[in-house]
Amino acid sequence: QVQLVESGGGLVQPGGSLRLSCAASGRNFSATNMAWYRRAPGKEREFVAISGYLGTTLYNQAVKGRFTISRDNAKNTLYLQMNSLEPEDTAIYYCNVLECWGQGTQVTVSS
Repeated sequence: QVQLVESGGGLVQPGGSLRLSCAASGRNFSATNMAWYRRAPGKEREFVAISGYLGTTLYNQAVKGRFTISRDNAKNTLYLQMNSLEPEDTAIYYCNVLECWGQGTQVTVSS
């Protein structure tokens, strides 16, 4: 059974940085794609970034150049480094692996 636990969210001022983590358990994830999604208040959940198991990455255009997705397969952990945060990045951020979802971590960007 896949379990995903996100952490690292919080309140940050515009221009600030946060690093999200997603600890995965239940199996080995080195051969699976792992992704981040987010849901802003009043909006649908949207794709943020994906880390392919072959080393490829893909980003939502809205975060490209500011966010960096990475993974540590030895720790079964997915990361999202978020820099130059904007109020529009305020959302609950979710980890997605094998069609499973974590509980999310809240990111609030506000002065």
